Amino acid sequence: MVNQPYPPTLNYPSYALDTRMTEGVISRRFWAYLIDLVVIALWVVLISIGIFFLGIITLGLGWGLFFALPLTALIFIVYNAVTIGGASQATVGMRYMGLRVIDPRTGRGVSPLSAAVHALFFYVAISTFLLWACDVLVGFVRDDRRFIRDLLTGMMVVRA
Repeated sequence: MVNQPYPPTLNYPSYALDTRMTEGVISRRFWAYLIDLVVIALWVVLISIGIFFLGIITLGLGWGLFFALPLTALIFIVYNAVTIGGASQATVGMRYMGLRVIDPRTGRGVSPLSAAVHALFFYVAISTFLLWACDVLVGFVRDDRRFIRDLLTGMMVVRA
């Protein structure tokens, strides 16, 4: 007992990562995000059309739901939680750009909760330019191309 370090060290199994798996990831993430914006915009348009027709059916009462339309921003977080936390490990844009999200310690997919928190961190960071710029700058500096939000949530974006 005397010779053991205090506190005991934890040995996590590490996932062997080839550096070629992260080449070009930052530019691919940018294009994937733009594709995801289009996909989510289509969802918002469909919801708006549904509210419009509901308003016609209810003689104008359903149009009051247009005031709740800003809540569709939650679609972004749910979209990331379902797609990144799901079996494909990637959003629609990420799949199109050949990316997926893994846990760097195990190489497996991440949980939907981690994906939702990751999306929340992204939208908080992008709401202020300085925070977003620092986030992206860290990705350019690191060899594994992980942003600050990736480090906080224990995720890594790699080429599929």
